[in-house]
Amino acid sequence: MRALLLTALAACSTQPSRLKPPAESTAKPDPWSATAIKHDDAPPSAAGTGASGGFDLKGTLSKIADSIAHPGPYEAPESSPGLDPSAPHWGVMSFGGAIVERRAFSLFGGRGTELRTITERLRGLAKDDKLTGLVLRVQPLEISYPDLVELRAAMHELRAAGKQLACHAESATNATYLVLAACDRIALAPLGEVAITGPAAMPVHVKGLLDKLGVTADFLHVGAYKGAAEPLTRDAPSPQMLETLGAILDRRYQTMIEIVATERKVDGKALVDIGLFPPAAARDAKLVDEIAPFEAFRDGLAKAWTRLEVDPDHDNQLKTMLTLARFVGAMPPDRPMVDHVALVYAIGDIVDGDGAGLVGAREHIASRTLVAALRAIAADASVKAVVLRIDSGGGSAQASELIWQAVVDLQAKKPVIVSMSDVAASGGYYIASGAAKIFALPDTLTGSIGVVGGKLAPGPALAKLGVATFPIGRGKRATMMASLAPWTEDEKGAIEATMKVVYDAFVGRVATGRHKAPAEIEPIAQGRVWTGEKALALGLVDALGGLDAALAEARSLAKVDAAADVEIYPPTPTLRDVIHGVSAPRAPLGLEALADAEGVVGPVLADAARHLVEIALSFQTTPLQTIAILPVLP
Repeated sequence: MRALLLTALAACSTQPSRLKPPAESTAKPDPWSATAIKHDDAPPSAAGTGASGGFDLKGTLSKIADSIAHPGPYEAPESSPGLDPSAPHWGVMSFGGAIVERRAFSLFGGRGTELRTITERLRGLAKDDKLTGLVLRVQPLEISYPDLVELRAAMHELRAAGKQLACHAESATNATYLVLAACDRIALAPLGEVAITGPAAMPVHVKGLLDKLGVTADFLHVGAYKGAAEPLTRDAPSPQMLETLGAILDRRYQTMIEIVATERKVDGKALVDIGLFPPAAARDAKLVDEIAPFEAFRDGLAKAWTRLEVDPDHDNQLKTMLTLARFVGAMPPDRPMVDHVALVYAIGDIVDGDGAGLVGAREHIASRTLVAALRAIAADASVKAVVLRIDSGGGSAQASELIWQAVVDLQAKKPVIVSMSDVAASGGYYIASGAAKIFALPDTLTGSIGVVGGKLAPGPALAKLGVATFPIGRGKRATMMASLAPWTEDEKGAIEATMKVVYDAFVGRVATGRHKAPAEIEPIAQGRVWTGEKALALGLVDALGGLDAALAEARSLAKVDAAADVEIYPPTPTLRDVIHGVSAPRAPLGLEALADAEGVVGPVLADAARHLVEIALSFQTTPLQTIAILPVLP
């Protein structure tokens, strides 16, 4: 909104067009000039431009735009006094909050900062020959382990380019501290705290709530480790789930102690076991280098500095105008005209049809939307290779199959490389299995080759409200989907037979993509979730690496110039996209209470609860799914 207002104000205050030289004999009066807008009682000296009198609207609008763009008299300055931008200086940049793959847009704005925006910004600053160093003011981060590994890599590239990198935080917990550890120097606020307590999991089970409501979660699964429905059907995690969680936490614990030990030259395991460090203890343990307020830390490092935005085009009025034009549909999406690589994001639950949210791949991976995009990319001769960036625990089996087919068809025409983010499991792995090469990070969660099927049976809950239903049909199983009661044993048998067909197809797709026999895939399927490190050893992925490694591989295979821009899908949202993403269904039967718990349990756990509700309700329309419901991993 701020950028759009700046653009509008700037448009009113710019100079006349240079497309046609002004001719004195034909020039029309400037309607914005001081002479054109007069007050009858204004004295001649009232004109701001020396005219015979009037109100200088253009000058006023320019001043308003300038006041919005720059700090006020009681705000922190945007640069050190007397800064000379052409001389060597430091940059100061702040970021925090949620770090996401792609921001989900709506009429009410998006949430989070995109990972690639930050990493590309750091790489751009590494090439700035006037920049001596960078001070990062890091606020608490919501970031996954795979994403923080990629962010840390970009920070190390900045240091490798000869720039000093210093970080300041008012407090730091697990993931935030692992980001701070990539800096040359770390400062902590005087009453701050470092809390490196180690990775943890928080399974959320709602069977007790469903029991109280009178709702039966009637679910089946194929695969001994396929625990997707456990939060709905069990009071506590199964032994298989605890085994899986143990392996995930072991891997993340190893990541944490290795980073702490390597970066700070300390005993990482011993310090993680201590966990909590007040300021002086954090300094004594060498987790931080000094204790100071941010301003004192900054000024002690840099005499000349300027504030930088994470988005370098934050105040770029031309880009803002082009974005606005694309938003209203006046211009096509921004796409490279030369041979290039396309980066396709597939984020969220996999759903049938058009899905919800914007452009199908910001909040949901909608089969109809993403398949159409992949086919368009396949037909575009200027796209020489594709990187499919996946962050998904899966969803609809049918949608996963359709997207898999589109990926295979695309792979037949040009290389498709998969880059797995935090999670690419179940259906998320299904759609990856047809690619030429799969990259994952050691802490990526993947695999979960299995099927779950079921429905919520709210008959008793409705009875409590005085609502009775009487399913009537012709045919032995006519009412099995319409009934609000649990399935009979006969109906369960029919569902299980269908699930086995889906499971066999899933295993077959993976076997084909990994160039193995189905019998070789079966032992590592069974719904088991693997870390990226283990998946590499099992042959489910080809290499360990992040998005940059996948893009480099795609360019190499397609022989595309590394300097060529990348085409990104989904593109910049349009007004049409926003309108399509306005409405959202509410959960019935009081289940929305889970979604209103943010004030009590915090945003991360509340998001997990909302997601669980959405998944549970999705089985009402999509009874068979290849989905992994994983616990919160803060």
